Amino acid sequence: MGFFVYSGHKAHFLYRAGVMRKIDPVLYERLAKLIGSMGYELVGCELLPQGRQMVFRIYIDGKNGVTLDDCSLVSHQVSAMLDVEDPIQSRYSLEVSSPGIDRPLFELEHYRKHIGKQVRVRLHSPVNQRRQYKGVLQRVEGEDVYLLVEGMEQAVKLPFSLIEKANLIGDVRF
Repeated sequence: MGFFVYSGHKAHFLYRAGVMRKIDPVLYERLAKLIGSMGYELVGCELLPQGRQMVFRIYIDGKNGVTLDDCSLVSHQVSAMLDVEDPIQSRYSLEVSSPGIDRPLFELEHYRKHIGKQVRVRLHSPVNQRRQYKGVLQRVEGEDVYLLVEGMEQAVKLPFSLIEKANLIGDVRF
């Protein structure tokens, strides 16, 4: 997994201490269009506090995966766009990265694509007195994600709106 870092300044994002927040939908669409025009897919992005500044992390993918050169190319184009539009009001670093083996899941469509795979999910607020789940992604129905969690008899229903962060659990075989 490669990533390229650019330091910049400014942001139109709200965040709670230590918690990732979703970005403005208009900015997301502009990024998706720019990155798509370069032949890559915008998998998702996140804005995270890191020390005294923010990290604006963008995940991209390509037909044949992503190299460090791909990340660098996208980073330069995105940073030029961000410099012109200036949507980030606080100090930040821009990172462009491949999704990697522990691929983040941002949209319901991402969950649908990975039915049957192991995932780790963190919620904004508890479901069944728990905020963290690890299990097999069973299905997506409407706005709900269902996980088969070890030790539970039936799948746990997790409303998509409560999901703070979710990742595949990478399966490395040697």
